[in-house]
Amino acid sequence: MNKIFEELSVGMSAQETRLCREEDLIIFANASGNFNPLHVPDQDGDGDGAPESIAPAMWVASLISGVLGNRLPGPGTLYKSQDLKFLGQAKAGETLIASVEIISKGPDREIVLHTVVETTEGRRIVEGEAVVIAPNIKIELDAEHVPGLLVQRHVHFDRLLAKAEPLPAFATAVVAPEEPDALAGALLGGEHTLIDPILIGDPAKIAAAAEACGKDISGYQIVPEFTHKSAAARAVAMVHEGAAKAIMKGHLHTDVLLGQIVKREGGLRGARRLSHVYVMDVPGVDHLLMITDAAINITPDLKTKADIVQNAIDLANAIGVPEPKVGILSAVETVNPAIPSTLDAAILSKMAERGQITGGLVDGPLAMDNAIDLHSARTKGITSLVAGKADILVAPNLEAGNMLAKELTFLAHADAGGIVMGASCPIILTSRADSEHARLASCAIAALYVGARG
Repeated sequence: MNKIFEELSVGMSAQETRLCREEDLIIFANASGNFNPLHVPDQDGDGDGAPESIAPAMWVASLISGVLGNRLPGPGTLYKSQDLKFLGQAKAGETLIASVEIISKGPDREIVLHTVVETTEGRRIVEGEAVVIAPNIKIELDAEHVPGLLVQRHVHFDRLLAKAEPLPAFATAVVAPEEPDALAGALLGGEHTLIDPILIGDPAKIAAAAEACGKDISGYQIVPEFTHKSAAARAVAMVHEGAAKAIMKGHLHTDVLLGQIVKREGGLRGARRLSHVYVMDVPGVDHLLMITDAAINITPDLKTKADIVQNAIDLANAIGVPEPKVGILSAVETVNPAIPSTLDAAILSKMAERGQITGGLVDGPLAMDNAIDLHSARTKGITSLVAGKADILVAPNLEAGNMLAKELTFLAHADAGGIVMGASCPIILTSRADSEHARLASCAIAALYVGARG
């Protein structure tokens, strides 16, 4: 509740505490149009090799407005003037205290206040004097109906890249990088020392793709193969020979590539069925979210689903999630014989309990809401170590998984990397729709998996 002019007296004070987050600096940059790299997280504004993340002085000063508008005098207050003296700088990660104190009252509901912003350690950042018009009617603050903001950042992928880049680059057979987007993705992974690309395909087409995207490929090994099938076969052979530790899809159909990988004689079959795992960085979600299988197994049976789950857990372990929580999805969270996916989910959960699936916590059936939202799970009375906190979402079939992954990508602005698991080496699948960040993330995921396998 605010204080109207008659309720105010000299010496009254109020304060608010605020953590300066990197997201605040991004929001302020967009709102103000000030994209000074000194103030934008992850950018180096002074050339010293490290980002500064200095809070803009006017963002710090705006915290004073928050105290005036929320606390003293409160809702209904209008600024007349504000003078400011900047005494220091604040950075993302610091907690700031904005304080105001009334020093005089004047005619026409005018109030003068001393204003200060300082750190919790007492280091003063801003001081000054505000003149405001105090409210004349009682107003209660209701912030619940103010729209929230979602910052489209992909900090989880940034951490993956930081973790993978120190690892030694591993030889990767890139199959048919004969279009600019396919070639650029492979070269980007090479530039970041994640992979060492070996380009397999038609040399003339690869050269044309390099020219189109402005890349110099003179330092890369090129293996001539003039059909997509023969290029895929050559990549598989290079893995058998020890010349490559991973395969990356270029500009060819996925089934042509996988056809050579799953061949019974000379392929790269492992002990389990192949499955694809999307690793997604979804803005607003505080951890990586993995979705499987959305690319290979169309209508998996129970045995295949068990392999899909184990593949995803193995990948999660490799990228730094020691005991991932696996939600087996269906339309409902109760077992219903009329919905076969609920039966599979219940069996998979029991298999994990009995040690037939290892390395993670598995529960299902779970509907999408109670798999990822703790409030939804509690509302429905679900008691589970997984419900509301799933790291891995296992779709009942390829259609559901593919739609889920693409909805997150195109509606929730997620970046999606990922690899094929279950073969004797990781298979990096990229799409023309992938952002550069997503392409790099796929390479980083493969690098971490190769590193974990030794």
